[in-house]
Amino acid sequence: MILRRVPFGFAVLLSLVVLFTPGSSVPGAPPGVDKIVHFGLFGLLALTGRLAGVRPAPLGVALGCYAVASEFVQAYAPISRDGGLADALTDVAGMLVGIGLTAVIGRHIRRSTPD
Repeated sequence: MILRRVPFGFAVLLSLVVLFTPGSSVPGAPPGVDKIVHFGLFGLLALTGRLAGVRPAPLGVALGCYAVASEFVQAYAPISRDGGLADALTDVAGMLVGIGLTAVIGRHIRRSTPD
């Protein structure tokens, strides 16, 4: 069903804006907020990806590659952004929590649904 994919599409678009907006356009934030944004963004990508029907393993691989690639682009592209291992690890942690959360929610729904 196409409607299940719309939130994932919006999450992907949001990630592109958040991760690749030139640094001069990004508002300053207190220390640590960057990690919260990375964690939440990849958690959202994982959650909406699973709800769109993407299987956990391919989604995890794709988001893991996206995390590394986005940090590489931030570090080396002329967009005045900093990329780093800590951000990539935070991305992966958010992704794992998002995928895990959908598994827990799915089990809960299956148990509470009458046969």
